[in-house]
Amino acid sequence: MGSHPKALKLRALAKNSKIAITIDDNAFPPKVLLVRGMARLQDVAGIVPEYALAVERYLGPEQGKAWIQELGAKTTSMVRIVITPEWVGLLDFKTRFPTALAS
Repeated sequence: MGSHPKALKLRALAKNSKIAITIDDNAFPPKVLLVRGMARLQDVAGIVPEYALAVERYLGPEQGKAWIQELGAKTTSMVRIVITPEWVGLLDFKTRFPTALAS
């Protein structure tokens, strides 16, 4: 791992694998997934398959395949971050509106 910002983050994660992740659907009313746990790094030769699937999902099949092909020409390996959750929470303001905010 070099001194590229992503490499520095991976190095920090390798030293301290405790993580907290927040995933927001960016819609109204908000839904937020909160995860706390441990991360494990896995070196993968070439492109991580899940990354390729996500790219095709967001860019569409044609553009996604082109992006992965271009990235594959520049990338010999990637790192998969495997998360083992220890705690999970959900903030769903549509079905589980906090009572302190309810009218």
